[in-house]
Amino acid sequence: MSENFIEHSENQNRQYIDAQALVRAHTLAIKASREVRGSMIWRELRGVRYLIRTSAASAQKTIGPDSEVTRKIYTDFMERKKASVERVKTLSARMLEQRKLNKVYRLGRTPNVVVKILQSLASAGLADKFLTVGTHAMYAYESACGVMVVPDALATRDLDLLFDSRKRLAFVSTLQKLDTSLIGVLRKADPSFEVMRGQLQTAVNNDGFEVDVIKRIATEGDPHPLCMSDDENVFWAVQVPADQEMLSGRLFEQLVVSTSGEMATMRTLHPLDFVRIKQALGNKPQRDALKRPKDLLQAKLVQQLWSEWLCHRQDAI
Repeated sequence: MSENFIEHSENQNRQYIDAQALVRAHTLAIKASREVRGSMIWRELRGVRYLIRTSAASAQKTIGPDSEVTRKIYTDFMERKKASVERVKTLSARMLEQRKLNKVYRLGRTPNVVVKILQSLASAGLADKFLTVGTHAMYAYESACGVMVVPDALATRDLDLLFDSRKRLAFVSTLQKLDTSLIGVLRKADPSFEVMRGQLQTAVNNDGFEVDVIKRIATEGDPHPLCMSDDENVFWAVQVPADQEMLSGRLFEQLVVSTSGEMATMRTLHPLDFVRIKQALGNKPQRDALKRPKDLLQAKLVQQLWSEWLCHRQDAI
């Protein structure tokens, strides 16, 4: 065991495994509940009774006239909806209990604001449009290993979110359906987030925590510059040369837990891709001299995590 890591206790590991299973079940339940959003009603039109599907936004679609088939459709839908609502309710109550236990066992140390942002993106249906890159990705790696990395390697006050511009149309469509914007989604995590004047790719909250949205160099018809949404707080994504390599790399997903016990799934780079990129940055002469030592330290630590723990995980390869 390296002096750079502190292993979790058996109780902490057991608690983390329970948290993973619960979050997975809760996520699936929420996904299933979206399939039965809205309702079904019977309505008489010109003397004929019709089954009508209503959406959460009050849009209506006629299924067909009253018949044995439509009555079965109605019954099946209402039973599925009732079961889905009950399952989400039960699992949500368990999630609350789990958060309390996470705090009791001091399981989490990912910054609260980071986990809340990941939760907000997931709730909006936008989680698959972004990757967490940079220093905060290390929380995913250490969580997967059941260890804590030395604090010096994790100190940072900004979160880098890599936007997958290949999914831009789906991203815009989702925001339109929700009648919100990216800054609006961030404000679900912390209402004090504002886009910085003169640095429109960055949002900052009252605590000085920054969120930077980055994207690959414009290609394949990517708009540039890229406005993230139509809002009074204009939010732009800035180009970064290495981002195409990040997007084309392997995906790594892991549950992270905040200091308050909140939980979220972090989507980030495969550990070996992280190591390669950080090593390249740390050896780049043009890189900020104050950042290069930290880049190399992070590359070294994640390589150790991979060699000692992660390479034995089949799903990490």
